[in-house]
Amino acid sequence: MPGIRGKVVAITGASSGIGEATAAHLAERGARIVLGARREDRLDAVVDRITARGGTAVGVVVDVTRREDLRRLTDTAVERFGRLDVLVSNAGTMAVSPFDDLRQDDWDAMVSTHITGLLNGIGAALPVFRRQRSGHFVNVGSTAAHVVKSPQAVYAATKTAVKVLTEGLRQESGPDLRVTLVSPGFTHTEGVGKGAGPEVAAAMIRQRDEIAMPPSAVASAIAYAIEQPDAVDVGEIVVRPTAQA
Repeated sequence: MPGIRGKVVAITGASSGIGEATAAHLAERGARIVLGARREDRLDAVVDRITARGGTAVGVVVDVTRREDLRRLTDTAVERFGRLDVLVSNAGTMAVSPFDDLRQDDWDAMVSTHITGLLNGIGAALPVFRRQRSGHFVNVGSTAAHVVKSPQAVYAATKTAVKVLTEGLRQESGPDLRVTLVSPGFTHTEGVGKGAGPEVAAAMIRQRDEIAMPPSAVASAIAYAIEQPDAVDVGEIVVRPTAQA
């Protein structure tokens, strides 16, 4: 099924930022969207906005660190729409801090969200895609996997793992599946600075407001990968603000 219209797309981290923008963008182009996120009120609001504009969307409360939640997301797609064409693994946290702060709970959160969460999505969607003999993994990474900057070492390490896992999955996926890594640079989302120490958060928010690109830019990149012909696999898209060094 080339293009976007009619495809069933599940998205994690869909209640705000890149996930919300991607859901809205793909729904406008005729995709049927299954949104997953932890915040039920925000999730419901996004679903309502999409449906009010004539789109098709359903929300599922999902914590990507829980395997059963990802299975519920993919099961919902199959039960409601008969199939799952794309899984966009977007859920993330950016609680960056210097190592000396010893914010180990934040380190654990980034590992469990970006790495375990990605693997849980693969574990839930891969059997569905194999049965269908078609499917597309779109994993949201970061330019932090290309250039490591202090104090983002743990965040960068987890996003590097996303990059490595995505390439390994691509090599094993065979001729029927597609695997894409979308690596955004600085993006204007509410998550920037959230959970960081006051000084780091203030610096990140200031830089975000000065140079960050809108989430819609990343949504467009994701759509580009999805809309390619079935036999065309877009391996990686790096999209960043022109002002980002």
